[in-house]
Amino acid sequence: MPVCSCYQMQSSSHPTMLGLQNLTMADRFDCDNCKESLYGRKYIQSDDSPYCIPCYDSLFSNTCDECKELIGHDARELFYEDRHYHEHCFRCFRCDRSLADEPFTSQDDALLCNECYCNEFSSKCVACDKIVMPGTRKLEYAGSTWHEGCFICHSCEQPIGSKSFIPDKDEHYCVSCYEDKFAPRCTRCKKTLAKGGVTYREEPWHKECFVCTNCKTQLAGQHFTSRDDSPYCLKCFGSLYSKKCEACSKPITGFGGGKYISFEDRQWHQPCFTCSQCSVSLVGAGFFPNGEKILCRDCNSNL
Repeated sequence: MPVCSCYQMQSSSHPTMLGLQNLTMADRFDCDNCKESLYGRKYIQSDDSPYCIPCYDSLFSNTCDECKELIGHDARELFYEDRHYHEHCFRCFRCDRSLADEPFTSQDDALLCNECYCNEFSSKCVACDKIVMPGTRKLEYAGSTWHEGCFICHSCEQPIGSKSFIPDKDEHYCVSCYEDKFAPRCTRCKKTLAKGGVTYREEPWHKECFVCTNCKTQLAGQHFTSRDDSPYCLKCFGSLYSKKCEACSKPITGFGGGKYISFEDRQWHQPCFTCSQCSVSLVGAGFFPNGEKILCRDCNSNL
């Protein structure tokens, strides 16, 4: 959309019109064009040559772009972009107002005053329904236009200006208001999650807030488990809640595909389930309990 501008109009200047002085009938002083005597007549001197008024107008006057008639030597002439006008012909194409001393613009070679141009071609602010005057600061988004002061946050009602904003249906929010109103809040610290985060039990957490209940190590990106809805790293969970292997006394977690053997109220890591005498693996083989010990067939037969 062109911006309305105030163009400086200038009056064209003509050579000074002179009167004949101190001439006698014996002196020849003729029009340089028609050769008629200028004795006792008004004339115009141009490039050191005298011209009668009709010849001067015919030879040197411009044609008005509006009425197509010559602009005489005694008329005020206005020009704009190589076009010349009588002063009374330089008018708004729509309202016929004189543009001689007013700002104006042109649209498809038609001259328009600012008011007519704005009414016909300028956008309207969707907030106040008033014209957004050319040259004023404005904001455009999704095919709509606002005055800069009318484009405000729907929540705090402060102008958004050149700051970032977030659209929500037909409303616009500054980032801080949008986060306060719509962004999820961390289950632990209750602050908003602008981006990223972790979801646990359908609840949002900051990555730095999602930690082991016991040792406070961050759990994002690593394996973890839970007890009573509280998250634990595998090391803490095994140490706190897992049963201990009868052979090595280390916790049996069952995580990571590790297999274990259970007999009565006792458990063993699979590699730890060996004969108490000869240490042969008892996995998949028969065994005999002997008090706290477990024996293979051979060791049991030798007792």
